[in-house]
Amino acid sequence: MAIVRWTDPFQEFAQLQNSINRVFSDHAAQSWVPPVDIFQNGNKEVVIKAELPDMNRDDIDITVDNGTLTLKGEKKIAEEVKEEQFHRIERRYGTFTRSFSLPETVDAGKVGAEYKNGVLTITLPLREEAKPRQIKVEVAA
Repeated sequence: MAIVRWTDPFQEFAQLQNSINRVFSDHAAQSWVPPVDIFQNGNKEVVIKAELPDMNRDDIDITVDNGTLTLKGEKKIAEEVKEEQFHRIERRYGTFTRSFSLPETVDAGKVGAEYKNGVLTITLPLREEAKPRQIKVEVAA
């Protein structure tokens, strides 16, 4: 077994500190995209669920314009933790924007949103005329 000699045992720590400094200096330029699930809830609405952990409701903006739903926001690094206290940063921070084309069957005037436990749930009700209806067939005698 060969003996490996360390010339500078703190070199790895210095490299880690440099990478943290790069993350902070590049932080303002970074953007990220929150993951979403989109599904139809029966025949009454389309639901979009977006993961937005550690965000305040005031940092989230939802707009519906011209058949497009746009979700914008900014996830900020906690102010109580100083830059020199970080050892590693793997979570994403910064601004984000996501846009979704809405089907014509959605009633844009009745869109609702709820933010709970780090998940934003947007409900997009379907128009009455878009919901399937049962037509009874009369039997002629």
